[in-house]
Amino acid sequence: MTSKSYYLSVLDPTVQLAGLKMTTKKIAVIGAGACGLPAIKCCLDEGLQPVCLERTYSIGGLWNYTEEVRPGQACVMKSTIINTSKEIMAFSDLPIPKEFPNYMHNQYVMKYFHFYADHFELKKYIQFGKEVEHLVKADDFEKSGKWKLIIKDVTSGKASEQIFDGVMVCTGHHAEPNLPSLPGLDVFQGKVVHTHDFKDSYEFVDKHVLVIGLGNSGGDVAVELGHIASQVWLSTRRGTWVLNRVSEYGLPADIVAIRRIFELLPLSLKNTMTQSKLQQRFDHDRYGMGIFTL
Repeated sequence: MTSKSYYLSVLDPTVQLAGLKMTTKKIAVIGAGACGLPAIKCCLDEGLQPVCLERTYSIGGLWNYTEEVRPGQACVMKSTIINTSKEIMAFSDLPIPKEFPNYMHNQYVMKYFHFYADHFELKKYIQFGKEVEHLVKADDFEKSGKWKLIIKDVTSGKASEQIFDGVMVCTGHHAEPNLPSLPGLDVFQGKVVHTHDFKDSYEFVDKHVLVIGLGNSGGDVAVELGHIASQVWLSTRRGTWVLNRVSEYGLPADIVAIRRIFELLPLSLKNTMTQSKLQQRFDHDRYGMGIFTL
């Protein structure tokens, strides 16, 4: 008994299979960043026809650093280095080049994205300068399952309507800054900047700066400002654990920590081991981080 494999061609709009006429499904991929690129690749692997809509003129999403602030567009800081080692962050179907550093500066992340897109010839499926303004179910959705998109050409400003069999939203969640409402902020005479719009630290030379929030962005900007500002305060409403990128013997911390054997341990034991390890680096209480139980 023999078996045959059939593949749907994305180059031909229709194929003949077992006497039945089948139409290749057209899938809209919104965004050509870290999620959009592998989404295009997965569509091709499954015999689908991807159409990637990217409102900027480059791949990379928030990893595409630009000097200017672009409304509604996330962007890393000029000094941003990724906090995941290249072995862990790499797409499963294409390793990151061995000559790249373990923890890559944003320029190397962009190089990898271009390497990935070029290797699998993904760029020809991307329409740059196309912004999706509206996404709704098509009029015959209950029957066809199709979606209607209103797409604006960024250059001309003209909008058009297109129908797709499916949609993959790959826009991320850092596009719009979330500014807190703080008492007295409206009369504050100094400069207020969200890290969404923070590009470099030069405008804060010899300034007194308060950084609110101790997430990844808050930690990064506090360290960067610490080199040139007169004084930097880091405010956090609760304690946090600080993890170093590099572990014992210079190995990436996530490579050391991610082991299948750890999954066999009870959560309470894993938490205790983790806390003990982090405390060996420095006493979080002494640095005002507070100690709380994982």
